[in-house]
Amino acid sequence: MGEEQRSTIGRILDAVDQSGMHYGTGFPMIASENVISPLVRQACDSDLHGRYAEGLPGKRYYQGCDDFDTIEEIGIELAQKVFNASFANIQPISGTVSNIGALKALVKPGDRITAVSTADGGHISHAQMGAVGLRGLDLHTYPWDVDRMEPDIDAAAEMIRETEPALALFGASVFLFPTPLKELADVAHEVGARVMYDGAHVLGLIAGGVFQDPLREGADVMTGSSHKTFPGPQGGFLLSNDGDEKFHRRLNNAVFPGTNSSYHLHHVAGKVVALSEFEAFGEQYARDTIKNAKALAAALASEGFDVLAEDRGYTASHQVLTRHGDTDSGAGQAAAAKLEDAGIITNMNMLPGDTKAMTPSGLRLGVQELTRHGMGTTQMEEVANCFRRVLIDHEDPASVKARVNEIRSDFTEVRYCFSE
Repeated sequence: MGEEQRSTIGRILDAVDQSGMHYGTGFPMIASENVISPLVRQACDSDLHGRYAEGLPGKRYYQGCDDFDTIEEIGIELAQKVFNASFANIQPISGTVSNIGALKALVKPGDRITAVSTADGGHISHAQMGAVGLRGLDLHTYPWDVDRMEPDIDAAAEMIRETEPALALFGASVFLFPTPLKELADVAHEVGARVMYDGAHVLGLIAGGVFQDPLREGADVMTGSSHKTFPGPQGGFLLSNDGDEKFHRRLNNAVFPGTNSSYHLHHVAGKVVALSEFEAFGEQYARDTIKNAKALAAALASEGFDVLAEDRGYTASHQVLTRHGDTDSGAGQAAAAKLEDAGIITNMNMLPGDTKAMTPSGLRLGVQELTRHGMGTTQMEEVANCFRRVLIDHEDPASVKARVNEIRSDFTEVRYCFSE
C-alpha cells in the first residue's frame, strides 16, 4: 500500500532536483528571477511556513505571534530605511498582489487609469486581463516612443490632461530605462490623479541608488517584487512616502483584509533577512548588475546581434532586448528554445511592432542572477560568444552547452550576502 504514491513523490522530487541542476549548471537569464542567499533560505525553510499572523504587529487575531511580530516590525523598519519610505507594508505575496492591493486603495471600479500597454512592455497586471480588469477600471495606454523605449513625454502628458484619470500608473515588465516620471507625475497631479509606480523589475536598482527614485519623483505609491533585482524570496512590497496616517491605514487595509489572509510568514521572514543583507551589499550589487547588463549588450552587438536602444547605450537596468527576426515571426520563441538546448535559459518577448505574445520576434535577457553568482564583464563577453555560436554560427547546442557548463562551474556560490 502506498507504493504508487511513493513513486509519484519520487518523480516529483527528481524533477525538483533536475530543475535545480538545469539552472545551477547553465546561464539563468530570465529577467524576473533570482536566487536567495543561504540565510534567506534558512528563514524560509522554517516552522513559519505553516503559521498564520493575520493583521499587523501587536494587532493580531491569533495567539502565538509575538516572535513573528518582532520579525515583521524589524522588516517594516528596514524596508522604510532601504527604500527611504515613510510607509512600508511587507506582507504582499507577490508583485502582482502588491498591485492589486494598491489599486484597491487608490481607485474604485469604473475609474479611469493610464498605464503602459502590454504591447509596449507593460505588465499583464496593468492590463484588462490582469489586476486593472479585476478592479473594473477604464484603461487608457500611453503613446509610446519606440526609439527611447519609454512613454512619449509630450503625447502622454496631453493624453493625461485629456482623460483626467483617477490614477496614472507607471512601470513595466520590459524596463530598459528610467521612466520620465517627474514630468508625467506633475501633469497627473495637476488633474487630480494619484501616481503609482510599479518597480517590480527594478526595485533592487532603485534601492541601490542606481536607477531612479520614484518616491522623490512624484509617485504617491510604489509597488514591487522581492525576488528580481531585489534578491529575496518570492513576495512583494507596498511603499509610500505620503505622510498621511489615514492614507497609511487605507494601504494597510487594502493588503489585509483586502488581498491577503495568511501571507506566507516564512517568506516574510526571508524577505526581512534579504532587506538586512541588502543594507550591507545591495548598493554594490545594483552597480555591478547594471555594469554587466551594459557589457552584455555591447558584446552581443559586437557579435552581430540586433540589440535594441543602441542610441541610448542599450540599457540602464538589468535587462537587454534582442530582436531575432521579423515582427510576429516567432523568431524569439525559436531562439529561446535553441539557447535552452545549450543551457542558456531566457524568455521570448514581444518587442515594438510585435502583436502576438506567443510568436514574438525578440528575447528579454536579464543579468541579475549571473551577477549574483559573481560573474563580471569578462564573463558577459563569454556569454555573448555562446549566444553567437548557437544562433549565428548554428553550432550543435550540445557542444556549446559543454562550454556553458564549464564557465558556470566557476560561479556557483551566491554572492552579495553573508555566508552561513
